[in-house]
Amino acid sequence: MEERVVKKLSFLDRFLTLWIFLAMAFGVCSGFIYPQIVNFWNRFQVGTTNIPIAIGLILMMYPPLAKVKYEEMGDVFHNFKILGLSLVQNWIIGPILMFFLAVIFLRGYPEYMVGLIMIGLARCIAMVIVWNELAKGDTEYCAGLVAFNSIFQVLFYSVYAWVFITIIPVWFGLKGVAVNVTIAQIAQSVFIYLGIPFIAGILTRFSLIRLKSKDWYEKKFIPKISPITFVALLFTIIVMFSLKGEYIIRIPLDVVRIAIPLLIYFVVMFLVSFYMGKKFNAGYAKTATLAFTAASNNFELAIAVAVAVFGINSGAAFAAVIGPLVEVPALISLVNVSLYFKRRYFNG
Repeated sequence: MEERVVKKLSFLDRFLTLWIFLAMAFGVCSGFIYPQIVNFWNRFQVGTTNIPIAIGLILMMYPPLAKVKYEEMGDVFHNFKILGLSLVQNWIIGPILMFFLAVIFLRGYPEYMVGLIMIGLARCIAMVIVWNELAKGDTEYCAGLVAFNSIFQVLFYSVYAWVFITIIPVWFGLKGVAVNVTIAQIAQSVFIYLGIPFIAGILTRFSLIRLKSKDWYEKKFIPKISPITFVALLFTIIVMFSLKGEYIIRIPLDVVRIAIPLLIYFVVMFLVSFYMGKKFNAGYAKTATLAFTAASNNFELAIAVAVAVFGINSGAAFAAVIGPLVEVPALISLVNVSLYFKRRYFNG
């Protein structure tokens, strides 16, 4: 069954995890063999922001946000029960679960813990569309939730990050983790890395559909710009890992430490969300959409904010970049679980 799902992905998407590993290996080797590359990339450093990486992250975010059907977002608000359920999953259960997993598994690694917390706060607005389509979820509803999450992140991600990073850890005696980050700092980062591509996506969609047609936009334009995300992601990873090449060779087990709580998070969020959707009689299509929206995360945003706020060489940025390595194989497997639930509990 999993083989059938994988075959539906494009060649690039099918081996995304492999490409990411290769990009990581290339970056690590280049940074280890040619240490002077670090000085080269640091020439483009402005404060905690590395300009090439900033450009890469913005480009990474643009295609997914240009795909969103903003004109259909109003449909999400017609069913307040399902919308409320989605809000609870994405903005209460998800962040809290990731916070406790980070504390439990990475208490002794404060920077990794912060990176994991930031991943939990970044709700998925990109790859969830792929998983939802493969699992035969509700396409229009998924588009509406993605648009809603995009707006919610622009407005509230900075507040969430400030609370979960600087305030709540202190309640658990983790004073060393309390980072002096202001809401304004994170809001600025969110606006640059999410707000700019978000605005660009809206302007692109409405202007080009008006100038050409919706059919042309979705069948011609979107496929043309989609590879930008893939290229920008690999470029960003190569630069990041080349800057940290010497350190990564010394800490391979740290990747495993970060991956374990991530994997637990994906599985728990998916199963809990599916159960809640079933209990609320949402129907299979909407239940699948709710589950994948809740179980996925916006790693692009987490990487962007971690790099901008904590710096390219921070453990938080390192933890954030491990996310896609775990998400892709995990969510492909959960697509098959979803289709099994469809046959078993929703009469095919």
